[in-house]
Amino acid sequence: MSISGWATIAVFLICVIAMTRPLGGYLKRVLEGERHFLAYGLGPIERVFYRLAGVCPREEHSWSQYAFAVLAFKVLCFLAVYALLRLQAQLPLNPTGMSAVAPDLAYNTAMSFVTNTNWQSYSGETTMSHLSQMLALTVQNFVSAAAGIAIAAAVIRGFSRRSAAAIGNFWVDLVRATFYVLLPACVILTLFFVAQGVPQTLLGSVQASTLEGARQTIALGPVASQEAIKMLGTNGGGFFNTNSAHPFENPNALTNFFQMLCIFAIGAGLTNMFGRMVGKEKQGWAIFSAMTALFLVGVSVLYWSEAHANPLLTALGVDPSLGNMEGKEARFGVAASALFATVTTDASCGAVNAMHESFLPLGGMVPLINMMLGEVIFGGVGAGLYGFILFAIIAVFMAGLMVGRTPEYLGKKIESREIKMTMLAVLCLPLVMLGFTAVAVVVKPGLSALSASGPHGFTEALYAYTSAAANNGSAFSGLTANSFWNATLGLGMMIGRFFVIVPVLAIAGAMAAKKVAAPTPGTFPTDNGLFIGLVTGVILIVGGLTFLPALALGPIVEHLEMLHGSAF
Repeated sequence: MSISGWATIAVFLICVIAMTRPLGGYLKRVLEGERHFLAYGLGPIERVFYRLAGVCPREEHSWSQYAFAVLAFKVLCFLAVYALLRLQAQLPLNPTGMSAVAPDLAYNTAMSFVTNTNWQSYSGETTMSHLSQMLALTVQNFVSAAAGIAIAAAVIRGFSRRSAAAIGNFWVDLVRATFYVLLPACVILTLFFVAQGVPQTLLGSVQASTLEGARQTIALGPVASQEAIKMLGTNGGGFFNTNSAHPFENPNALTNFFQMLCIFAIGAGLTNMFGRMVGKEKQGWAIFSAMTALFLVGVSVLYWSEAHANPLLTALGVDPSLGNMEGKEARFGVAASALFATVTTDASCGAVNAMHESFLPLGGMVPLINMMLGEVIFGGVGAGLYGFILFAIIAVFMAGLMVGRTPEYLGKKIESREIKMTMLAVLCLPLVMLGFTAVAVVVKPGLSALSASGPHGFTEALYAYTSAAANNGSAFSGLTANSFWNATLGLGMMIGRFFVIVPVLAIAGAMAAKKVAAPTPGTFPTDNGLFIGLVTGVILIVGGLTFLPALALGPIVEHLEMLHGSAF
């Protein structure tokens, strides 16, 4: 570990804190239909979209109507992406002559991008045409992120409104999040990435001569535009197979730093939007503080782990002074790689600038735990906030049980229906993560895709299903997905996304219909250090108790084997 490494982490956190309040204020103005500077230029276009779609922006949805609109939209998106991938060979903008995507891979990819997971069982530069990259994948990067922001806004309205039957209009929220937040920001980011050397072209490839005189084909394409929304929308799917470790996606330390800021930007801003919309900005800062505490624990452990050299490589004569550099880019080093890995798995992004499978066992366990906690540490755009609110409900419920009072959150009583919906949403994730892993490590199609045996092979499988259910998309790259994995991972992504969204919208609808109770001396405050500590503890305890046996079978045993130099 070095001073410069810790300074990088500190500067990053300072930048995140600095942009949280301005972004939160802007997001509130956009999603609540208040005046903001972009509305003057884009407002007429927004209204044209509503007229063409037959949407009345003044009509709002109940929670069930909102959920139905989300699910219907996602079904249509899935069918459109699947069709584009299957018909790829017959469609234009295919300069390198890519063939049609196989049915199981098209299903997996469509489900992946529709759910904002962006798991990639393929190499982008050898599988996807430019049309597929732009019209199928990049479009979903925008609308899946916008849907997450819309759902977060709907959930917040459930807590901010009183005796209300509606929580907003999904179509209006979707259009506003896309038009006023994602598109303008991505235009600026795309120009920045192009200025730093990221390609943006419709050429398929160029030929280059190596120092040895050989000819090399270098893949190109519309990379910069996809890179912008990939990071800002916490999508994570790369144009190239090596993702943000590729110099055409992430050329230098400056782009690396900005990519990490983009990953956290909207998730952090939404915490402030929450506080503003419920009328108590301190509530948003309490959520932000709990998320920050968990982030600091994760990045500290991961940086500490990777700053140590792999003892097995040291025994072979590898210089240990730089730490564990296996699988990392020399232009980033250990600190920036550890920070990136923490950020991308905190925020359900899944983009990588280093190979997570090459981390030391304890280092690789940190991204795994981040995802197991439900991606609530800033989290995916929108998903991180409403996922955190689920744990906040559990925390106040526990506090109420301890003092013998009906639990309340923001003045609204938490009753049995809300607790049932909360537990349904929280427990579906470990069911998918652990259930599918258990099946995969005992059946032949599952085992045949793993590159390792023993605890590391088990961790490959566990990481894959954890990443899918948490809608992250990163992987231990030794896994070679086959039809079995494509099918089961796709199912895991669907459950991890929609079995959380529907219950959380049901909670929002129930809370919106309730009145706000006046605070009393016995009311448990949810904007102070006690609440921050309680909800942080709940998140860690739920994740720890649920996944500790699986972690013991995988990275913990692997760590002990590495220390002792032999298998247990």
